[in-house]
Amino acid sequence: MSKAVLLGNAEGSAFDVDFEALGVELRLGCEVLGLRPGDHELDTEAGPVPYDVLVVATGAEPLRLPGAEGVPGVHLLRTLDDAERLRPVLARQHDVVVVGAGWIGAEFATAAREAGCAVTVVEAAERPLAGTLPAEAAAPMTAWYADAGVDLRTHARVERVEPGAVVLDDGTRLPAGAVVVGIGARPATAWLAGSGVALGEHGEVVADRHLATSVPDVHAVGDCASFPSGRYGERLLVHHWDNALQGPRTVAANILGAATGRAPAVYDPVPYFWSEQFGRFVQYAGHHADADRTVWRGDPAGPAWTVCWLRGARLVALLAVGRPRDLAQGRRLIEAGAAMDPELLADPARPLKSATA
Repeated sequence: MSKAVLLGNAEGSAFDVDFEALGVELRLGCEVLGLRPGDHELDTEAGPVPYDVLVVATGAEPLRLPGAEGVPGVHLLRTLDDAERLRPVLARQHDVVVVGAGWIGAEFATAAREAGCAVTVVEAAERPLAGTLPAEAAAPMTAWYADAGVDLRTHARVERVEPGAVVLDDGTRLPAGAVVVGIGARPATAWLAGSGVALGEHGEVVADRHLATSVPDVHAVGDCASFPSGRYGERLLVHHWDNALQGPRTVAANILGAATGRAPAVYDPVPYFWSEQFGRFVQYAGHHADADRTVWRGDPAGPAWTVCWLRGARLVALLAVGRPRDLAQGRRLIEAGAAMDPELLADPARPLKSATA
């Protein structure tokens, strides 16, 4: 999603790629229906397509709000086409209701306010980003909504969506010239049913540490696949663009290396993503789930601050708001497995790289 596209400041985000010059045959509008690994063939609308090596990169699809299908004015936001459909909605300065206070919800609410829309965000949990960040890290972000003139309603569930209105389960009726649903996404893997490719609890392809799947000659990358992280000791499913950028490099190297007998490369990145919302630049690196200590750098009520998560003395994750240097240095420290001095780390005036133990 690009705010520039939503606000009419950019025409699109298409890549200028000469596929023919690269020796790539591009087949658009050709839906894949199934996979037959034993035959090394894909079933498509246009008939079978053979392969020597297959890379599954089907991404994820947004979750739909039950009961809202077919109601006029209800939008999802995942693709460039979705953003372009929403552009005239913002231009007409509708009353907008956003369902979900996650990353997409916050970014769209930001764009809608910049366009002059009245915006209400409805969130079933008690705070924004409840499924992504710990309470202490997400709590300061709650105030950002009010500061931007957005009406944030937490502990609020949608009972139904009607043309021109969203009705909450407590009977509250919210006027809505448009409704944007941002309640998560699921891997786009239904077409792999019965193929023998192992899927995980979220429907994602279960890849190994080389991003190979459970069947020969099939790899998986991006939002549709999870991978085991040796760095964090658990399987990760990362729905962010950096994962979709880095994974293909590992898969390409392994496909080419197999022909020469080279040992396959291991995929174990430090997850990274960023977001621009309500006038703030937010960046996150790492994985904080098993951290046992939190260290703050700066005042979370201020415009710039960082929260760091440690496991023992080792930095495992950080969230930086308006402090890109902290993020850049912290990401390298996480990759290096560096031990930190918590007292030095807590000094926001000290470069993060000089807070090592």
